[in-house]
Amino acid sequence: MMHAARMAVTENRLVSSVITEADYVPAIEGSGRGWVIEADDRIVGFATGNAANGNIWALFVEPGHDKRGYGRQLLDALVAWLWSQGLQQLWLTTAPGTRAQHFYEAAGWQHAGVTAQGELRFELHRPEGVANAAACFERL
Repeated sequence: MMHAARMAVTENRLVSSVITEADYVPAIEGSGRGWVIEADDRIVGFATGNAANGNIWALFVEPGHDKRGYGRQLLDALVAWLWSQGLQQLWLTTAPGTRAQHFYEAAGWQHAGVTAQGELRFELHRPEGVANAAACFERL
C-alpha cells in the first residue's frame, strides 16, 4: 500500500496521524491521479497530484529503493499528466535541508517562499512549447 511507503521514509516524516490510508482515495479518485512503483510485489514508491490546484500532494520512495530513478520517473509522469490537464503552474512543499529539496531543485523547480509551517514552497511553470497532452507524454 502507498501509506506503508509513505511511513517508511526517513525525511519529511509524518509526525502525527493527520494523513491516513483513507486520505489517498479522494486524492487519487477526485481531481487527482497517482502513480506507483512496485518491486518485490509491493509498492515501494508513489506520487499523487491534484489537477484542480496543481499541487504535488505526495512523492515518496522507500529507503533502499532510492537512487534507482524511481522518484524522477514518478515526477515526470505526474508533471506530464498535470500539464495535460491544462495547468500553467504546479507547486509543492517540502522540509528544508532534505534530499527532497535538492531533488526538486535539480529537476528545475523554483523556490517560491516559505510556508507558515516552515516548509519550502516550490513552483514549476509550464515550459514554452508544451501545448497539449501529446507533447507532454512524448517526453516520458
